[in-house]
Amino acid sequence: MAVLEKVNYPKDLKNLSLKELNILSNEIRKFLIDKVSKTGGHLASNLGVVELTIALHRIFDLPKDKIVWDVGHQCYVHKILTGRKYRFDTLRTYGGLSGFTTRKESEYDVFGAGHSSTSISAALGIAKARDLKGEKFNVIAVIGDGALTGGMALEALNDAGASKNDLIVVLNDNEMSISQNVGSLAMYLSKIRTSPKYITIRNDIELLVKKIPALGNNIYKSMEKIKEGVKQLVIPGMLFEELGFTYLGPIDGHNIENLLDVFQRAKKLKGPILIHVITKKGKGYIYAEDQPDVYHGVGPFEVATGNNFTQSKITYSEVFGEELIKLAKEDQRIVAITAAMPDGTGLKPFSEHFKDRFFDVGIAEQHAATFAAGLATQGLKPIFAVYSTFLQRAYDQVVHDICLQNLPVVLAIDRSGVVGEDGETHQGILDISFLRVIPNLTIISPKDIEEFKMMIKWAIDFNRPIAIRYPRGGDLNVQFEKYDEINYGRWEELTIGKDVCIISTGRLTQNAKLVIEKLNKHNIFPTLINARFIKPLDNRLLDEIFKDYNIIFTIEDHYLSGGFGSAVLEYAAKKNYKGKIRNIGYPDEFVTHGNISLLYKKYNLDVEGLYNTILKEI
Repeated sequence: MAVLEKVNYPKDLKNLSLKELNILSNEIRKFLIDKVSKTGGHLASNLGVVELTIALHRIFDLPKDKIVWDVGHQCYVHKILTGRKYRFDTLRTYGGLSGFTTRKESEYDVFGAGHSSTSISAALGIAKARDLKGEKFNVIAVIGDGALTGGMALEALNDAGASKNDLIVVLNDNEMSISQNVGSLAMYLSKIRTSPKYITIRNDIELLVKKIPALGNNIYKSMEKIKEGVKQLVIPGMLFEELGFTYLGPIDGHNIENLLDVFQRAKKLKGPILIHVITKKGKGYIYAEDQPDVYHGVGPFEVATGNNFTQSKITYSEVFGEELIKLAKEDQRIVAITAAMPDGTGLKPFSEHFKDRFFDVGIAEQHAATFAAGLATQGLKPIFAVYSTFLQRAYDQVVHDICLQNLPVVLAIDRSGVVGEDGETHQGILDISFLRVIPNLTIISPKDIEEFKMMIKWAIDFNRPIAIRYPRGGDLNVQFEKYDEINYGRWEELTIGKDVCIISTGRLTQNAKLVIEKLNKHNIFPTLINARFIKPLDNRLLDEIFKDYNIIFTIEDHYLSGGFGSAVLEYAAKKNYKGKIRNIGYPDEFVTHGNISLLYKKYNLDVEGLYNTILKEI
């Protein structure tokens, strides 16, 4: 009988032998590769934390003890061990398991996460609450070395180290190579430094030496200087020690015996503890080991070859990277910035062509925005490529450092609109509402890839703050006949009709075109407007529309609250428009994970849904 078959919850790990735990780790890897190859998901990161997750669930008492996973993209093994193994065929599908931790899915998911660098802050909050309530349980934050580059994580480390609350931070470092000698020495040092006898003797000596008047204090101070100097030389992680943490490690993150030992010892210590664990991203699957960045997040793939089954249709991200290279060859002032997403944003080729003009600042969106502003003050043309959902983290910097100073920074907002399987934490459907209220900022969105190419050049030449929002993936196989020259604040009239006016922005304009064709067959001839400028609105054209049409529809891949349609309603109220305006977008709820086409259908943004909605109104 396979070990995995009899393991469903953490309690099932308690009596397994070390041999069985190692067998289990191999079986979980095979399970993950098989399941993720069918559904897609975060593969490399989860393959790297198998032994780490098993050890945590073996030593700690979940759900009484609390594990907070940073980002949550490495929580698949955690889900397998906490009662969700048999639902893995539904991973990232509509109505199925989320690809991240989420409180509504399981009591074992103490804190939901989809963005990075949050775990230490949340874990410290849980630990503080525990102590205020007089309760007893362990709190563990698991954070990756990449997430540790985020400013929020460093802020939390600073606070946690000063707080002295009992808290364990596991630093999953999957970049540093493992040296057997260093690992063994570190384990030895950890055992000595966490031994109760060592701690007691050290404290007794300090008290004894301090009692010796005058000379004793000097001796003690000298001993302290020597001790600190030696620690700086032989003990890794002194940064964490200086912040107030007891540092243990580095530990081989694929050695279950060592992991069990260090976690058991950490449970007995007081105060904040940081355990440095070295893992290999993608471990156990050769293609993921060789290309961990490619297999970080994948679509369905063939296990034997590693070949991706995802359609090869050209994406907006790829086009963005290609166009930027063309423009940068002609203009030396163009520079590109990403916050740890060179592949996802399409900037990897740019980084290879222009090494000196490409900047990956790590998971630090706030820094990226202000860094771009600094570049702009010196006459450069910075383009900050960022996912819509991650731009939320740099809001103050966009307001204060870019727009307030009216600096020519291009915000290339990738993954605007619903993104599909990554779900609630990644849907890019808030950006219009939080950006359109900012003075000095222009917001544009293309109806298709051809218009997107035009917009990239136009935005770079605009010489003021500007945001281009564009979707994940490619076009919807719709062809347009016309592409008007881009003029500031002007929309594009795609069809001229007489019965109703449809104003659409972004890729959904492609669905709107198909709706028009369908309505024409019923002798209904709407006007279709491509609202390529979300801010400013084309007030001159809107004034004409208000005069000529009694029914207006707005369509957007965004929340209705505060979105593009809201802007049209605001202007209509100002103009005292008496007709009917129907806004079509997402309601006031977090949009779950699922295929993009399915989500469009759920919210009546697919062709059939739009057609029925419009037909019902007219």
